Amino acid sequence: MSDPTVENAESMMDKITEIIHNHEVSSSDSESESEKFLPSKKSRLFGRQKPVHHVLGGGRSADIILWRDKQTSASILGGVTVIWLLFEWIGYHLLTFVCHALILSLAVLFLWSNLGSFVNKAPPKFPEILLPEELFVRAALSFRFEINRAFAIFREVSSGKNLKHFLMVIAALWVISVVGGWFNFLTLFYLVYLMMHTLPVLYEKHEDKVDTFAEKALIELNKQYAVFDEKVLQKLPKAMNKAKKQH
Repeated sequence: MSDPTVENAESMMDKITEIIHNHEVSSSDSESESEKFLPSKKSRLFGRQKPVHHVLGGGRSADIILWRDKQTSASILGGVTVIWLLFEWIGYHLLTFVCHALILSLAVLFLWSNLGSFVNKAPPKFPEILLPEELFVRAALSFRFEINRAFAIFREVSSGKNLKHFLMVIAALWVISVVGGWFNFLTLFYLVYLMMHTLPVLYEKHEDKVDTFAEKALIELNKQYAVFDEKVLQKLPKAMNKAKKQH
């Protein structure tokens, strides 16, 4: 004859085990359901993994571009804008501008050096400026590297091995030629500088929205290119082979 106390204890243990098992199952189900709604890792523009400040090189130059030092950034932008207005609207010429700037600087320094004793001011101290040779060597090497890379890209595109790169380069050159027809070189240079001085800081403030829009645009472009590749590009080699056979 079984002991009722033992039976009660066993039934109680079974209930506890069942409760624990049901809790584990429900918790695992809730975790799996919640994982479905977890946001995936957001892709950034141009595939970057680091902050914008670090991508721009960090340091003072990045601070100026991202307007961390507002006074310096505004001063540089204002100076470039004044120079552009002098050349574009007033009709100043580069050589005339350089000569007038040198004349004004030399006149001020000359008068300051000779009249400083009459106004109880020390004459200006002119520092000895020596440009380091290493700076020009590194600049020349960087320029040489960029030219060689441009020649390599030109050779790769013109070889006919990659039709996609060929079409991209042709489209980019065509867009640049159209934009270049709207402005002269000085205005185009100023607009490029203006975009470099304003777009990074705007992107940093709204990078989530820009990255989302860019990701959707890239997906749509890839879809359109896939359709174009299927209907046009893949048929070009066949048409060329048929033409060769006919000849």
